[in-house]
Amino acid sequence: MAHPDRYDDRDVLLAHVRQIALELPSAKERISHGCPNWFTTKTFAGWHAHVKGSHDSDLIARALWFLPDEDEREVLLRDDRFHVPGYIGHRGWLALDLAHHLGPQSRTTSPTTTPAGSTGPKWLS
Repeated sequence: MAHPDRYDDRDVLLAHVRQIALELPSAKERISHGCPNWFTTKTFAGWHAHVKGSHDSDLIARALWFLPDEDEREVLLRDDRFHVPGYIGHRGWLALDLAHHLGPQSRTTSPTTTPAGSTGPKWLS
């Protein structure tokens, strides 16, 4: 049985992350468990996550999950935008809440009509 989609293709954050991910050499996208995942030979990042132990939380529904270097993980967890996602967090993966400081208008504005850099954190633009 296929998982239902847990993302919105109109989401400007997703569009921006997707563009960056697919610009990496040999990167491709596949939908896994209802969400976009980016990979080369192995998955390097994905969109949408659950808070460990809480499937009902929307806290990191608009998050990028990734595997940081071991020595960076503890430092990143001191920042309240980073969370340990369910299912993969025990293997060292983290989720970065990209919508942390954005208002609801950032959810479905067309990326072609929105000025670059106004839809996500500065480091992402």
